[in-house]
Amino acid sequence: MKKMRHVVLKSTLAGALVLSAAAPAVLAHDALDESGLQKGERIVFSNEELATLGEAKNEGTGKVSSLQEAASVQIEKINGDAQNNTADVYAHKGFAYLGTHTAGGANGGVRVFDMKDPSNPVEVAAFAHDDVPGTWQEKVIVKSVNTPEFKGDLAVVSVQQRNRNADTAGGFLLYDVTDPYSPEKLGFYEVYDNTAGTHELYLATQGNRALVFTSNPYADYYSGGEEKDFQIIDVTDPANPEKLWEFDPRDLAEVDDSFNGYHWNAPDGKTRAVFNHSVITDNNTQYAYVSMWDLGTVIFDVRDPENPVYLGRTDFSSEQQGSAHSAALARGGNVLIETREVYVPVRAGYEESYGYTRIFDVKDKSNPKLLSEFKTDLTEKVEDGTTFANTVHDPKVQGNTLYLSHYAGGVYMVDISDPANPEQIGQYVPDQGDVWGVFVDRNYVLASDMGQGLKVLVRGNGQNNGGNTRTE
Repeated sequence: MKKMRHVVLKSTLAGALVLSAAAPAVLAHDALDESGLQKGERIVFSNEELATLGEAKNEGTGKVSSLQEAASVQIEKINGDAQNNTADVYAHKGFAYLGTHTAGGANGGVRVFDMKDPSNPVEVAAFAHDDVPGTWQEKVIVKSVNTPEFKGDLAVVSVQQRNRNADTAGGFLLYDVTDPYSPEKLGFYEVYDNTAGTHELYLATQGNRALVFTSNPYADYYSGGEEKDFQIIDVTDPANPEKLWEFDPRDLAEVDDSFNGYHWNAPDGKTRAVFNHSVITDNNTQYAYVSMWDLGTVIFDVRDPENPVYLGRTDFSSEQQGSAHSAALARGGNVLIETREVYVPVRAGYEESYGYTRIFDVKDKSNPKLLSEFKTDLTEKVEDGTTFANTVHDPKVQGNTLYLSHYAGGVYMVDISDPANPEQIGQYVPDQGDVWGVFVDRNYVLASDMGQGLKVLVRGNGQNNGGNTRTE
C-alpha cells in the first residue's frame, strides 16, 4: 500500500492534471500561466495511513542539531467523510493555526491546535469553514491587538473562491481568537467579486490602529484596472473593515500604459507576469515588502498608510524567471530574504532552474543590493520537469537561521550569519513529504504538510521554554 501511494503522489506532484469543467480546480500560484499545473488536489493521507509511512529524514548541525520530530498529526474531518488538506501554518501564544487548501471539497477553514505538549498537539477548534461556500482558507495571521473598538487576539484569514465566476465572494475574514477554543466571527472584507479573492495577507498594528495588507492576485487584470492587487485595509474596527489605499504598478516609470494588470513589457524586452502574491511588514510597520512576481519585491514606506511611498524593488537578470513569491526579514529589517516559486524549469530565454532563494541588503530601501543566492540539491533537478516538488516556497527567520519550506524537499535550515555566504545546516523531510509552510515559535518548529497535516520539531528534550519568539 505504501509503495502504491508513493507512485501516485510522485506523479501528482510532477505532472499537470486535467482540469474538470464540472469542478473548477485551483491552478498554480500564477493561475494565468499556460503550464496548467495544479497546486491543490494532491494526495492526502489519513492518520491511519500516516502510521504506515517511513521515518522522516532529519539532519542538522550546530544550532539545529537537536531538532527532532515530536509529532505528526492529520487534521480532523469536519465535512462528513471529506479529508481536507493543510496550507500555511502560524503560531501565537502556544497555539498553532493551520490554514487549509482545496482537497476534500475545500471549506476546511482554520484548525487550532493546543501546543501545551508539543509531542501531542490537540486540535481544539475550527473556524472560517462555514462562512463562504466554495472557498478555501489558506493563510491565517494572528496578532494581539488593542484598538478603541477591539482588544484581544485577532485572526485574519484569506478567503479564495474555487471558481471566481461562481456566486460567492473572496476576501478575508476576521475572527476573535482571544479564547482559541471558541473563535468568534467579527467581520468580512470582500474584494472584487470576479477575482478569486485574497491569496495571502498580513496583519500589523500602528499605535492603536490595526491594518491588513492584502495580496489579491489578478484583481487589477480582471477588473480592468478598477481594483488593484495590493491593498491596505484598516481593521481597527474588525466589524467594519475599510480600504485605505491600493498600489497601481503603472505609477512606476518602468511600467508603461500598455500594462493590463498582468502582462508587463519589461525593460529586458520580455513580456513578464506581474501580480501580487504576498506581503509582509517589518516589526514596527514602517515598511511593507510586496512580492509582485516578475516585478520583484516592491518596498513601500507605510508609516502613513493612507499615503504610502514607493521606495524601491528587487530586480532580476534577463535570464532569471522572476516569480518573487514570498519574503522574510533578518538583521532587524536590514536583510531581505526573497523566495522565488519557479515550477517550470525550462522556458525559452531563461536559465534552466527551479525556484531558489535570494538574499538582499536593504539598509537602503531605495536600492536593494543582492548579497547571495541560495540553491538546494533540488534546484537544478530538472528531470522531474514541470513540478512544484523541487521549488522553494516560503521563508521564515529566527535569529541567524533561515527556515525554507520546500514541498518534497521538506524544510531546509540555513545559517545566514553571513548573508553573503548562506550555508545549509539542516534538513527535515517527511516520508513522501509535501511541505507548504514553516513557522518557528517557542521551543519548536512547525511545518504544514499538504498531505500529512501538522509536523512538530522540538529542540533538546522537547520541553517548551515558555518564551514567544517573533519570527516575522
